Amino acid sequence: MPRTTTLECPGCPPLRALTFDSLGLIKVIESRGERGIPQVVERWGDPDSSKCVLAASIDDRKKDPLLAVARKNGEVEVLNPLNGEIRVVFSNVVEDGVQPEDDAIAGLHLFKRERSTGYSPLSCPLLTCTTKGNASMRSIGVDKSMADVANINVTKTWKVCGSGNVLCSKVDGSENYAVFGGKGVEVNLWDLESSTKIWTAKPPPKNSLGIFTPTWFTCTTFLSNDDHRKFAAGTNNHQVHLYDISAQRRPVLSFDFRETAIKAVTEDQDGHTIYIGNGSGDLASFDMRTGKLLGCFIGKCSGSIRSMARHPELPVIASCGLDSYLRLWDINTRQLLSAVFLKQHLTNVVFDSNFVDKEIAATAQNVDGIQTTEIQTEDEIGTLPVKRKKASKEKRGKKKKSEENEESAVTKSKKKSRKHKRENGDDA
Repeated sequence: MPRTTTLECPGCPPLRALTFDSLGLIKVIESRGERGIPQVVERWGDPDSSKCVLAASIDDRKKDPLLAVARKNGEVEVLNPLNGEIRVVFSNVVEDGVQPEDDAIAGLHLFKRERSTGYSPLSCPLLTCTTKGNASMRSIGVDKSMADVANINVTKTWKVCGSGNVLCSKVDGSENYAVFGGKGVEVNLWDLESSTKIWTAKPPPKNSLGIFTPTWFTCTTFLSNDDHRKFAAGTNNHQVHLYDISAQRRPVLSFDFRETAIKAVTEDQDGHTIYIGNGSGDLASFDMRTGKLLGCFIGKCSGSIRSMARHPELPVIASCGLDSYLRLWDINTRQLLSAVFLKQHLTNVVFDSNFVDKEIAATAQNVDGIQTTEIQTEDEIGTLPVKRKKASKEKRGKKKKSEENEESAVTKSKKKSRKHKRENGDDA
């Protein structure tokens, strides 16, 4: 029986995520309300195993965002992540006679247009790298008026490795450097401006038994967006290595995590915490300053984790994999917020950080409007009557004495009138 969680899910804050699966489908998941339940709101594409999504990258700017998707058949699509409209489609197959499956895309990165230099404002640079190490930089035309004509220019091409298979790549926060690694390929750092290799890792030494562990990197990430010198890499031998190119060529820190291959790794915004997912569905966070395990996430996944994404604003991390579930976790409590079953094996997940829940926004506007109306009503009515103060004891005493004097005077006048009537009666 598959291992599944029976924990109660409290729900998610407002967010929007896009998932990609083995049949080439793109599904949009949204959560609305303060503690909403994520649901599939849109599905783009038709099921086709030859269009399995291998890599995805998003430029989630507020105005005119873009999403790049690399497929198994060698095609790369650039589309609008808001409505799924395809802008550009091109084939990444460079060599004649080579099947797309033999040289599939292993790395994909869509550059942010406000950071790109040397490119037209209507174009967006795109980096691709195949398993055989063929890296290329392209300028993709994204002008809506030229939607029918694909404006694609290959600006740079280079060879990342001479042998082995590239399985992972990552571009740093400044988008000036990229790291590559794979099976038989040591992690190496490249300067994207000059397309030159500036650093290569050194393989680890033999163990105490004289056995050499072959190189097999499966995932990598930079620790911080501001520093390209430190990055972490996961291996097929359930190890995590931390590299510092300013210190040495071998790892400055290494540790093991469970007993299955590390399949996904992503960084936190604090610059020293990373999240790790492996082939048996375990998800945990580590402090890379000491290599200490901060804790494992509560709620077991029943399949291999293949992709993770950290929300840039909310304390939420998403994971997906071969169990066909998209799971959303709270990074502070490490508890499962919600899980969505999406039927197909999932390969990638990305967040749309500019998603705004219209219901919450409308509620906030209504509250502001009600407060404004109340203020205007008070201004129209004017100042409210001031509550009278209670009289002091002395005044109350004087008032009481005056009332008593009045009562005594009335009593005396009544007595005189009665006496006068009696006297008149006697005389008669």
